[in-house]
Amino acid sequence: MFRRKHAPDFNSNDAEQRKAKINELKVALGPLSARGEKYCSEACLKRYLEARNWNVAKSRKMLEESLKWRAAYRPEDIRWNTSSHEGQIRFLVYTLENAILHLPEAQEKMVWLIDFTGWTMAHASPIKTSRETANILQNHYPERLAIGFLFNAPKVFEAFFKVIKVFLDPKTIEKVNFVYQKDEESMKVLYKYIDPEVLPVEFGGNNNVAYNHEEYSELMMKDDIKTANFWADDAKTDHANPAINGTMVPEVKPRASVLAAKAS
Repeated sequence: MFRRKHAPDFNSNDAEQRKAKINELKVALGPLSARGEKYCSEACLKRYLEARNWNVAKSRKMLEESLKWRAAYRPEDIRWNTSSHEGQIRFLVYTLENAILHLPEAQEKMVWLIDFTGWTMAHASPIKTSRETANILQNHYPERLAIGFLFNAPKVFEAFFKVIKVFLDPKTIEKVNFVYQKDEESMKVLYKYIDPEVLPVEFGGNNNVAYNHEEYSELMMKDDIKTANFWADDAKTDHANPAINGTMVPEVKPRASVLAAKAS
């Protein structure tokens, strides 16, 4: 009786093995639209593989779902605005897309600092919003979070977090840190990731920068144009062949009307 020979265990620290997995996933995806090609960079494929423990089949399924979601949701077309359930999520997606566009080359992950100063249950998002937010962040932006800081969250939010964290992957939960300005030990953790000289004073840093909404609006409008230009050429190509890889790819037409920022 012959015993089946098992393949050697995958070693994620081995550059050659990682490269082989990335190439395997790229082949498994098949032909992609121009926009899909731009999205599915080697770094992107690596993030999806990491999110699924380097299982190519699972990574492919996850990535294909993201491509379908992006084609339907059109995150690259979102401009900052609104406050409804749908608007809050779209604004979050917009913020992520904007941040990713400005990441330094070769950097894939971000540090998130979320201010909960003054938060009450009246500010709590509906469970529907929390569930959908978790789904989008985990399934369509995998391995983007290096570490997250929830700043000055009141005790009542900690109770609320226990409810919503059931929607979160255990790996994501491990990255979440509660920090309090009056708690020196928790602030030390924050300072390891954000230089106190860069961190605004209201977050316990030394930077006296003041927020100016009009200046910020101007920057966002410039970024909106940059985003539109980044995807514009691919949109034209995809419009000519909209069903590559079975996914309808919507055309993006930069419009002056959508580049006007709306103060929320």
